[in-house]
Amino acid sequence: MSSARSNEIKAEARSLGFSVCGIARAEAVEAAEERRFDRWIEGGGGDALPYMERYRPTRLDPRLLLEGARSIIVVALNYTPARRMADEGLQLAAYAYGKDYHDVMRKMLGELAERCRLEHWRSCCDTAPMLERYWAEKAGVGWRGRNHQLIVPGVGSMVFLGEIVTDEELEPDKPIEGRCGTCHACTDACPTKAIGVDGGFCVERCLSYQLIENRGELSEEARQAMGNCIYGCDRCQTVCPHNRHAAPTSLPQLQPSDELMGMTTEQWQHLSIDDYRRLFKGSAVKRAKYEGLMRNVLASLKIKA
Repeated sequence: MSSARSNEIKAEARSLGFSVCGIARAEAVEAAEERRFDRWIEGGGGDALPYMERYRPTRLDPRLLLEGARSIIVVALNYTPARRMADEGLQLAAYAYGKDYHDVMRKMLGELAERCRLEHWRSCCDTAPMLERYWAEKAGVGWRGRNHQLIVPGVGSMVFLGEIVTDEELEPDKPIEGRCGTCHACTDACPTKAIGVDGGFCVERCLSYQLIENRGELSEEARQAMGNCIYGCDRCQTVCPHNRHAAPTSLPQLQPSDELMGMTTEQWQHLSIDDYRRLFKGSAVKRAKYEGLMRNVLASLKIKA
């Protein structure tokens, strides 16, 4: 195990544009985390997001992702936008402004593995059964905030997470202490009170879940709370003090197009399927599909479908 080798990997990660890189030992999650996960599933998370229950053994032990796995390299990529959609217009969550982060991160993780000459590895970015925020904590990348987002010191919570599981034994980093203190800005700002002051989180009440994952009708609560949000919700992040001075991303792939930034209410209302395909080619917004996005647009504008 070499600290020089670990530092080499971290330096390569930074040179590629990642905000921070940390390393954790590949092992089963701690018993407390397993209980936390099971309570969340039993409390309704599994009903709202059934895929989270699949591959439970692997989700709780990343060594099942790669034979002989010894280390997990965890990276965070800042996506804080340099410019935002007009306050008076319809809104997308900032993470969806640019190209689909799955594609961006997958390519960057592959480049990192190649530069670092890793022989046996597997990359993940919300694409494998892995408790990403837990491993980011274990790798000292950040801590899980009261809003359940990972908060990276000096960077904030607007970050994409990615991992490389490798059979190379690397020096692990130490977790850092959480710094939310007595702040409850996120719980106060949550429009549907999905974030509990006791640390709980109700997926089905979350506006992001309702606007993206929910394929049926929006809940009445979501309709009342969505305002001008039509894809995702950033309210718990925009009020977070740790995002107050976050530097914007300069990565070209994450920059929004002028067309997206210039969309008017009338253009959203009359968005055709062809316009949608052109505007969101290679975008994470396709997760909601055309029908879901237009459902949200009409609901926000209080127009009956």
